[in-house]
Amino acid sequence: MSTLQKTGGIAAISEAIIYIAAFIFFGMIWDFPVDMTIMQKFAFLEENQTTLTIVNLFMYIIFGIGLALLVPAIYQRLKNDTPVLAQIASIFGIVWIVLIIASGMIANIGLDAALNLSIKNPEQAMTVWLTINAIVEGLGGGNEIVGGLWVLLLSIAAFKGHSLPKTLSYLGIFVGTVGVLTVYPADVLTEIFGLSQIIWFIWLGAYMLRSPQ
Repeated sequence: MSTLQKTGGIAAISEAIIYIAAFIFFGMIWDFPVDMTIMQKFAFLEENQTTLTIVNLFMYIIFGIGLALLVPAIYQRLKNDTPVLAQIASIFGIVWIVLIIASGMIANIGLDAALNLSIKNPEQAMTVWLTINAIVEGLGGGNEIVGGLWVLLLSIAAFKGHSLPKTLSYLGIFVGTVGVLTVYPADVLTEIFGLSQIIWFIWLGAYMLRSPQ
């Protein structure tokens, strides 16, 4: 159990680092030419394809792998005191893993397909690109309901079973509730979820490393 908890702790902190890197990249570095022509937009995407592919790899696929390590570690910590809630939370955690990794694969394959199509039919390629973005956002980018439910349920379980510090459980309940509220398409809710979950991941990871039993 000790090894799994430490692995989960490292994974949780890694998730926070990926979140921070994504916020920095899209907030300060990525400058998509919204007002340019379709051909100029695809020229920009082609020029930055490698960078965007790597970012998607970490933001979705590596993040999903980290969750695959964290979800069973959290479940093992909660299962003795609140078995039913721990199981339900883990189900949502597993579903979130699948959605996140699928989002990354769709984003990267879709980008390549749109760029190849843009050579022959730029307008159709842009339609494909926008459709792919909508799918990725719906699965795991702009909609955090499943991840929110995982955090909310495991935090309630931790609060009832005293499996995590009470304040950390309160924070998790807040994070999870905001995640569920992203059912309403408002960017501010997604941003609050992401920023507050960074704090939650770091705190959770540090606690799991300090108290692996």
